[in-house]
Amino acid sequence: MLTKGEGKFLVRFARETIEKFVRGEKVYLPNVYPEKFKEPRGVFVTLEKYPSGELRGCIGLPYPEKPLIEAVREAACSATQDPRFPPLSEGELDKITVEVSVLTKPEKIEFKSPEELLEKITPGKDGLILKRGWNSGLFLPQVWKQLPDKVQFLENLCYKAGIWDKDAWKNAEIYKFRVEAFKEKEPYGVIEYMPLQTQGKRDSV
Repeated sequence: MLTKGEGKFLVRFARETIEKFVRGEKVYLPNVYPEKFKEPRGVFVTLEKYPSGELRGCIGLPYPEKPLIEAVREAACSATQDPRFPPLSEGELDKITVEVSVLTKPEKIEFKSPEELLEKITPGKDGLILKRGWNSGLFLPQVWKQLPDKVQFLENLCYKAGIWDKDAWKNAEIYKFRVEAFKEKEPYGVIEYMPLQTQGKRDSV
């Protein structure tokens, strides 16, 4: 679990990383940071246009393969180059909000039927990873706001994975995880905290 102060630190670092990267400057790790940030964690950095909330970029590392502070740096740089959008420009820096989502380790869901899988998924709290063959896709828990129905969520996750059979989730590998999310309420503004166990409820840091 991260404290609100630690989450604020990560968002500020992600923002600083994004600005330096977009300006072509070198991005260094902070000289001092919490010992906890040396632990491997999965993380995603999400950029949204302000005030519309339209997605501008979202890239991350789903598995705990790198120290958290390094993962945030990598995800922040990559989010500015999300292939779904044009590269982020310097003129957009004060027109976006930055969100950092720190993931728990994804756990495989064992199920023998589609109905059993649906029972083991908690909308609003569980992020999901779908794998089938070489294809894979991930939705953060925040996506439940746009896709509140479990079946619709899974069908769209198939499309995200590049699988055009909307029923492919019924015989795919499914992993679930939770996140602690920290987000700027407005560009350079107050940072909101979404606790791990209470997805959807935000508190200001």
